[in-house]
Amino acid sequence: MSEYGVMTEPGAVRLERLLPGPPERIWAYLTESEKRGKWLAPGDMDLRVGGKVTLNFLHADLSSEKQVPEKYKGLECGHTMHGVITCCEPPRVLAYTWAHPADSEVTFELFPRGDKTLLVITHVRLGERGGMLSVAAGWDVHTGILEDHLNGVEPRPFWTTHAKLEAEYGRRFA
Repeated sequence: MSEYGVMTEPGAVRLERLLPGPPERIWAYLTESEKRGKWLAPGDMDLRVGGKVTLNFLHADLSSEKQVPEKYKGLECGHTMHGVITCCEPPRVLAYTWAHPADSEVTFELFPRGDKTLLVITHVRLGERGGMLSVAAGWDVHTGILEDHLNGVEPRPFWTTHAKLEAEYGRRFA
């Protein structure tokens, strides 16, 4: 398992994280709006193939860091992403379309590992390089914040961490 996500093919990123707790606990953080809102984005999710997904992103709610970098000022008031569930096998696999960037798709797979769970996120059809770097950094920082919540510690700063990770992915995906 790599500390960083990897590019599996052009426009595709895979990230693995070993998280505390059984798959059912992690599944709840993927599917329940209140829990998902602590690390990614709250919103409605109709848990069935063909069901709608709405994610209401407001990154300032994820950590104590409130200052949005100039590059992302357009997201300061939040944004909403809509998708459709393409696979739902509780508590093992969840996949849905992701409207930005491009018409991409994200898959979450959960594998029990003793008292922990291996979370594998694969995001495909990411389009151009800039979007792929931002998405890789985004999943990295979001899963880091998830891990912080699961461990009961203060969540890392979202934007500062994202900026560092985006630069690192720029080097790694050169």
